[in-house]
Amino acid sequence: MSVTTIAFDPRDLEAKVKEMYRAVAENPDGEFHFEMGRALAERLGYPTADLDRIPPEAIASFAGVGYYFHLADLKTGETVIDLGSGSGMDTFVAALHVGAHGTVIGIDMTDEQRRKAEKLRDANGFATVSYLKGYIEQVPLPDASADVVISNGVINLAPDKASVFREAARLLKPGGRLVLSDIVTEVQLPENIVCNSTLWAACIGGAAQQDSYRGMIEAAGLRVTAMEDNTAYAFISDNALGASRKYGVKSVSILAVKP
Repeated sequence: MSVTTIAFDPRDLEAKVKEMYRAVAENPDGEFHFEMGRALAERLGYPTADLDRIPPEAIASFAGVGYYFHLADLKTGETVIDLGSGSGMDTFVAALHVGAHGTVIGIDMTDEQRRKAEKLRDANGFATVSYLKGYIEQVPLPDASADVVISNGVINLAPDKASVFREAARLLKPGGRLVLSDIVTEVQLPENIVCNSTLWAACIGGAAQQDSYRGMIEAAGLRVTAMEDNTAYAFISDNALGASRKYGVKSVSILAVKP
């Protein structure tokens, strides 16, 4: 399994990620490398019936890269942790599926995203949803807290993806599921892209080669049982489209189970 050495300051990356996703929360109509909003969500596969039942403001700031709830198969009463919950769209969808006796906890490091999600939760009566400030590599929750860990388009932003997968495995109960959509590549990205923190923050530079990505999940003690390409997802900026064509940058959805 190849591991890319990060040659830039992770603090610079964190600042750029926070800046970008602050803008996603506060100005979803702005210009980004990636598409956002309801049209994207519907094209990726989110059912209209679910989208109609959650706050439209959360959908407007949706910057996910795939649909995975068909793989998650959420059940009534389950506890779900969302790594990188953003403005809350997937937490609200999860809440619909786990019902009044379930629990959904969103983890996000960007204050503006969490504040928006909390405001929408309170205004729309999603009492089973809560949000915590935290990093997806160090979630402030005890071991075996969750039946399901979900994440959408976020893990590619982490410099140390292996630690994210170890954290997901720690959070899961035995038999629990990690279900995610994320950006990967068919071939390893060159250093000039990997070392560009702006492209990393735009979900491009941090994309791991797909076999390496799967290997990191399995090294954390999880068993990958499904891996699907999300062909409906595409970047929209010239830089991102160029990288996608040249290096096979793409979206996948993955289901992995903790033994």
